[in-house]
Amino acid sequence: MTIDPPARRRVTISEIAREAGVSLPTVSRVVNRRGDVAPHTRERVEELLRHHGYRARSAAGRQARLIDLVFNDLDSPWAVEIIRGVEDITHASGVGTVVSAIHRRTASARQWLDNLQARASDGVILVTSQLTTAMQMQLKRLDVPLVVVDAVGRPAPDVPTIGATNWAGGLSAAEHLTSLGHQRIGFIGGPPEMQCSRARFDGYRAALEAAGIAFDETLVCPGDFYHSSGYAGALALFDLPEPPTAIFAASDQMALGAYEAARSRHVRIPDDVSIVGFDDLPTARWASPPLTTVRQPLAEMGTIAARTVLGLASGDAVMGALELATELIVRASTSAPRQHPVPSPPAPRRPKAATGAAARAKATS
Repeated sequence: MTIDPPARRRVTISEIAREAGVSLPTVSRVVNRRGDVAPHTRERVEELLRHHGYRARSAAGRQARLIDLVFNDLDSPWAVEIIRGVEDITHASGVGTVVSAIHRRTASARQWLDNLQARASDGVILVTSQLTTAMQMQLKRLDVPLVVVDAVGRPAPDVPTIGATNWAGGLSAAEHLTSLGHQRIGFIGGPPEMQCSRARFDGYRAALEAAGIAFDETLVCPGDFYHSSGYAGALALFDLPEPPTAIFAASDQMALGAYEAARSRHVRIPDDVSIVGFDDLPTARWASPPLTTVRQPLAEMGTIAARTVLGLASGDAVMGALELATELIVRASTSAPRQHPVPSPPAPRRPKAATGAAARAKATS
């Protein structure tokens, strides 16, 4: 059993100044990022601030009117939908939003935590990012409320999480394909460390089992939710001795990568292969043909995350895990598998009619 360390008393800048052997105004200038501090003094004070987990409070104990929204990466329309939902709430509440990307690198995460420590924030929304034990402990020391969207790994039980019904979404995507008559259904998955990836894959397998279709691991390709992995996965599936007649890609971006792979191989959608995605990004309806996909309410997930973190900052009780419903959106990228016509047996050969001299001889005989 893991036991959390006892909560630390919040240190004051007076105590930091005394420990550093400098004046109170010097510490204040470091906290406020003023430039008139000697480099070695600034380094010593910053080290003590980090060590004690000091975070500047807004005046008179009021809320900072600022929240942090943290992603692994921002190069995705998926992230834009989450931001849009968060911004709807923060704008209406008069709260600012600091958007950061930590790019899956430890140094970037540490830099973000250092920045958070140097300023006030009412809460953090962490999206598809690994919540390490060190990060969680530091956020506790800073007394910053935390909400996680689409968790990577398993956050602590006291951390609210928001996601979608990914298992049900994966099930509905694959059931749609089996209901059309597809028997060989390829799957391009997301990062295996993410709970949503595993749930979508499990839903896919459950649909195959319900339809009496044996699971074939050669039809499963790894992916990372981005276009390039969908492109590579689809090419690998097309190169199989018996290619699938349908592909379920666990994100819209991978599905659109599969579109490009199909175009490069002169494979027609949906005549030769049906394709289903997951997310229902705005680009899905404008694809050619429009993409059948599983809609997850990304903007609503951002909205609820923002409401939750602002509520926690105001003293609301901590909620548990919340899953929002997904919905299958059927468009033109799926159809029944093409039935190749069975060649008709050759007609019996009839004897040729006699002509010329042979015909005349037969007539006079």
